[in-house]
Formats: sequence, C-alpha cells, structure tokens
Amino acid sequence: MPVLFLGHGSPMNAIEDNRFTQRLGQLGVELPRPKAILCISAHWLSAGTWVTHMGQPRTIHDFYGFPQALFDVQYPAPGNPALAEQIQKLTDKPQIHADKNVWGLDHGTWSVLRRIYPEADIPVLQLSIDMSEPPAFHLQLGKILKSLREQGVLIVGSGNIVHNLRQIDWSKQSQGFDWAVEFDEWVKGQIEKRDFASLASDFMKTSAGRNSVPTPDHYYPLLYVLGAADAQKDELKFEFEGYDMGSISMRCLSLGRKV
Repeated sequence: MPVLFLGHGSPMNAIEDNRFTQRLGQLGVELPRPKAILCISAHWLSAGTWVTHMGQPRTIHDFYGFPQALFDVQYPAPGNPALAEQIQKLTDKPQIHADKNVWGLDHGTWSVLRRIYPEADIPVLQLSIDMSEPPAFHLQLGKILKSLREQGVLIVGSGNIVHNLRQIDWSKQSQGFDWAVEFDEWVKGQIEKRDFASLASDFMKTSAGRNSVPTPDHYYPLLYVLGAADAQKDELKFEFEGYDMGSISMRCLSLGRKV
C-alpha cells in the first residue's frame, strides 16, 4: 500500500462540496483498496503512544460552534483489535498501549475518510501522538510502522503542514500568507529532494516555519508518513495543493502510489 498525508483543514470539509473534497472522492477511486487503515490524526494527543483496540470505534465530534448537520455525521467503520495487537508487537521501545474504551475516530480521521471511503466498510485504527517526544521520535516511529504496508494497511497522516488558527483571515478563502506559502513550498522541496530528516530537524529554523507551526500537533502526522515511506523507491505525488484562510495549507501527498 502507499502512504498518504492529508491536509484536512476545517471539519466542514466532511459535509461541504468543494475542490478539496472532490479530490478526496477521486482518491477513493484511484487508490488500491486497503485491508485496513491506520490513521495518525492531529487531534489525538496523548501521554505515551496508544492504538485504538475496540471492535467498533465511536465517531468523536471533537469541535464546537459548527452546524448541527456536522454533529449528526457518523462514520461507523469497524476497528480491528487483532491488528492493534500486531502493531503493539512491532516495538517495545516505545511501548504502544492498547486503548480499549477512551478514544475512537476523531474528526481528523473521519472527516477525510468519509470522502475517500464513504461506505465506512474498511477497518480503521488510530494511533495517538505522544506530544512529550521530539520530532525525530515521530519520524522513527513511522519507520517502525512501515512493514504494515506489505500487509495491505494504508497508513494515513491527517494534519496540516501550515496550521495557525490565530492568524486566520476570513477574506483569504483560497489564499495563503507569504510566510505560509514560503514554508509550504520549503516542505514540498525537501520532500522532492527526499530529505526527510531535515523536515524533522529544521522546520522551526525560520520565521516562516515558526509562524506555520506554532504548535507541532498538525505537523507531526507528516513525519509518520515520511517515516513509513521508502525514500529511494516510492513515487511521490502531490494529490492536492492549496491554502485556506491565509494560514492553513491544504497540501496532500502520497508516496508509493502507482500512477
């Protein structure tokens, strides 16, 4: 299976029809059908690393101030406890803990997956992000997860390369601030050069980077995807490029997809 990074943007993308959501729908046709999906979402931040271990994960509406129609959305994809246990066995440093009743599928996962796989008939697991660990940890954990691809597991990182909610400008519906464009293009260039290590070590070295990543929660899912990729062999495709409200990059990419 390929690996996929999705810039998920606003939760409203779960119910709105726009250029981004249309592209996600096309991906559902173009991607090979996975046996299961492992999603690293920017919205499950934890102490330690956890994987969902329930047979039927709940749909979590982890937001407020949105229309009732969004709260009414359910994504009843099954879980896969056996796969969760297999993921736990991939590493003992770090230890991956089993979450049997706390989490589920948050909007970083279901808002995009319902566009790609609307039938919700593929098992979905989430892996949490341990925010106490440095960037290199998340890149390395992605490398540990890489073997799952050979078993038909689609590894998805869901976040945003540029994500600064305090700088949102509602008048810039499809535009990015200069600093947002600068950082997004720098990340694109490093990925094209296959310099994944620099994306874990250098992303905060410029003012553009510090503005684009005021907190790393939405950036870290990219590192998992890059870690799980084969830097030498996987074909790179930028599946979507764009900006939202000045300070959010909607860039999506795949590695290892035969196109």
